Formats: sequence, C-alpha cells, structure tokens
Amino acid sequence: MHTLRRLRPWVQLVALLLFLALLVGTGRPGWPTKWIFFADPLAGLAHTLASRHIVTGLLIGSLIALLVAVVGGRIWCGWLCPLGTALDWMPARRSKRHEPDPLPGLRSFKYTLLILILAAALLGNLTLLVLDPLTIAYRTAAVAVWPPLNALISASETLLYRLPLLAGLIDAFEAALRGPSLPPEQPRYGAILAVALLFVAILALNAWRARFWCRYLCPLGGLLGLVSKLAWLRRTVSERCIECGQCARACPTGTIDPDRHFASDPAECIMCLECVPACRQRGQLFVGHLRPAAWQAYDPSRRQLIAAAALAVVGVGLSRADPALRNTPTRLIRPPGADQSDFMARCIRCGLCLKACPTSGLQPGQGQVPWAGLWTPVLVPRLGHCDYSCNACGQVCPVGAIPPLPLEEKRRRVIGHAYIDRSRCIPWVDNRTCLVCEEMCPLPQKAIFLEDVVVEDYDGTRVEVRRPYVVHDLCIGCGICENRCPLNGEAAIRVYAPTELGAVG
Repeated sequence: MHTLRRLRPWVQLVALLLFLALLVGTGRPGWPTKWIFFADPLAGLAHTLASRHIVTGLLIGSLIALLVAVVGGRIWCGWLCPLGTALDWMPARRSKRHEPDPLPGLRSFKYTLLILILAAALLGNLTLLVLDPLTIAYRTAAVAVWPPLNALISASETLLYRLPLLAGLIDAFEAALRGPSLPPEQPRYGAILAVALLFVAILALNAWRARFWCRYLCPLGGLLGLVSKLAWLRRTVSERCIECGQCARACPTGTIDPDRHFASDPAECIMCLECVPACRQRGQLFVGHLRPAAWQAYDPSRRQLIAAAALAVVGVGLSRADPALRNTPTRLIRPPGADQSDFMARCIRCGLCLKACPTSGLQPGQGQVPWAGLWTPVLVPRLGHCDYSCNACGQVCPVGAIPPLPLEEKRRRVIGHAYIDRSRCIPWVDNRTCLVCEEMCPLPQKAIFLEDVVVEDYDGTRVEVRRPYVVHDLCIGCGICENRCPLNGEAAIRVYAPTELGAVG
C-alpha cells in the first residue's frame, strides 16, 4: 500500500494531462474528446433517464466506472477525477487530532442533490447536471481558462515577433497549432464570469475543510459512494491500532471517525491511501469484504428520497410553466440538426461543442433560453457565425444531442432565418451601397440578393443604391451576415429562430 500511495500522485498527473490533451484537441477530426464523458456514470444515467435513449459508449463507460467502484470503492474520485486532483493541489484545512467532522449532517446533501438530478432527469430535465464534476471541470477549462490563455499566447507572440531570431519559430508554432489546437479567432463567452465563479467557489471551500466539495456536495461522489457500500476492497482497523488519531488527521475526506474507533465509511473513502504512512503501528489493513458496509446516519433515508423527489417534481413543474416555453424564443438558435423539442432533455451541458466551435458562435445559454436550459449551447451570430465548412459540434457531442451530420447534410440544415432591419441598414437608411451581407453569404445560390433602385436622397438629389433582400427559402441561418455587418452595436441584419414566414424580406 505504501507503493500504491506513492504512485497515486503520478496517476493523478497522468490523468490530468490526458484530460488536458483531450481538451486541447477538441474539434480535431477523429480526436476522442467525448471519451471523457463516457467515464461519467452520473451523466450517463441522467441522460438515459431524460432522453429515453441509450448511447452505447456512455453505457459501457458508465458500467466500467461502476464496476471499478464495486471492486475498489471511490477510486475514480481519489485517483482520476480532474476536479478532485485540482482540490488536492489547493491549500486545504485538515482536521486536528481527534477533531470530529464539523458538519456530519451535511454529508447527506450530496445524496439529496443526486436524487434531485435523477428524479428531474426522469421527468426530462437535466438542468442540475451543470453540477456534475466532470462537466464543471471541462466547462471551466473551455470557457473560463482557455480564452484568457489564448489571449495571453497571442499577446506574447505579438511581443516576441519583433525579435528577428524568434519570428521563424513563432511562424512555425502558429502553422502547427493555430486551427488544430489553438482557436483561429479569440474565443469570447458571455457566461465566463458565472462559470469561473462556480469553480473558484469549489476551490475556496477547501479552506474550510479539505475536499469540501467531495465530502458534502458532489452528486457523482454520492452515486459512486452508494455503489461503494458494496466495495470489495475496504479499509479495516486492526487490533494493532493505538487510537493515536494520525490517520484521521491525514484523511482528506474526514471519514475516519474517532467516535467509531477510527473506522471509515467506504462510501466516503476516496482510496487516497493518505492514512497509510500516517499509521506507524500498521493498525489498518485494506482487505476484501463480501458484506455491504453499514448504513450511516448521513446516508439517504426513505424520507430524504421522497422529499428530494417531490422537490424535483415541483422544480420541473415550475420550469415547464416558464412562459418562454410557450413559443421558441426568437433568438434561440440551436446547433445544426439539434431538435428544439427535446434538446434540453438530451444536452448534458458538458461544453464540448463550445470548445469545438471555431468561431465561438456557440455560447452557454443564459438569457436566450428558459432557465431549464441553463448553459445549453446557443448560437449568438454577433459573436460568431456557424462556419459553413465546419460540422465539429456534432462530431464531439458525447450524447448525440447535436447529431453527427456529414458536412454536406449539415450545410442543408436550417437553424434560423435572417431578417433585415431597414431602420438600421445602411442602404435603406443612408442611401449608400453596402455589399457586406451579400458578399459574405456562403451558399452556392446566395440567400441574399441586391436590387438596384433609384431613390431621392435627403438633399433632394436622386441617387442609385443597391438594397439587400433575404430569400428565406434559401437562408439556413448560419449568421455570417449578422456577424460581419459593419454597423457598431446591433447588426442591421439579424438571425432569428426558424419560421415559416414569406420567402423574401
């Protein structure tokens, strides 16, 4: 066990580097980034309940993760979870000698949250999956860390490029990584502050108690903890224990209880093995057990199950009473191929599509969506258009909420329609020709055409101007016209959710 304990930090480092490598390569053809979420049984179970659809890779990965928990307990939490690794690397307050858990009752909250997520999923709602630790880790890295890092890299390149000796190296660096790994355009996300604050809050709670998130809040930890009640390999206190309390002080999750003769609960133990070097008497063993572990006072009760399920029913009922659900919001533009009718019941809010989008047009939904769709992807054309030559979002989606359409089929999918605001459009208001929207339209048969008209200008003179019109039967809503509109502020041509209105406007 001493050897395994020394090996654990290296396993954590390798797992984190693998996570980061998959993150950096998101969107590259054939890059297996979606495999990250195949190892997430909470996302797998919740998605299956909500969508009534089984994703083979997600099912197999989830079963493997649960099987590992049956054999060795919460190894995932202590050895592989990127969020858990970040918590281990942060300063943390450890328990003092013979100090009891300050918040023993709060341990049950992660089970309440787990029940809420699964009960809501059964009713078709996945909003609370924003609190899944893997989605938190990936979404934070993609939305709150990657954009500032890319900006720093770009600024450093601009500064260093002035040195002739480094110019060639920077050109080679850009040629090799810009596009495949580094984004071609600077990413910008509207939810960056909210996403970052959630992650910072989780890290800050470490100052109260080590692994506060894992002890009291993590819903995936709650799921793996319940399965770990059956774990074969568990920590056991032997007769050689002198109750010195060093093991309890070393335990990052506080599961070694002085009031129970320093026994531990396998549902709370993350198999970090920090207790092994702390015990000089070798008063603890890690041996096999065939009987389930004893139920603890903080473990979920029948009353807690009923109360949490009832709360989920009320919450989902309130979400479905949201007026925004009566009709599709006009600016709610989903990725190509996504089904508006059940998208919120299929999307696990992982953020893979956001990172894969080369223009950063896909944003974590906030004001554009009903609150039940929090942080589901929405296209915001003014920030970035849907690239006509890209189908990456569907290729990386781990659950098929965005279908993996071939490029030619993706190009035919209508995600919205463009409309011209004649009160802002330069040719319509100022009687000056502007060709940007028509020139930018990527369709072989352009969805925007220009009409030559002679109009009377403000000074009474007659001028010839070319005014744009949109052919809605051809427009697919990619949004490049809105993105490239030269007006400051709101564009004069804007994309709205698909409608069946007239052909030209």
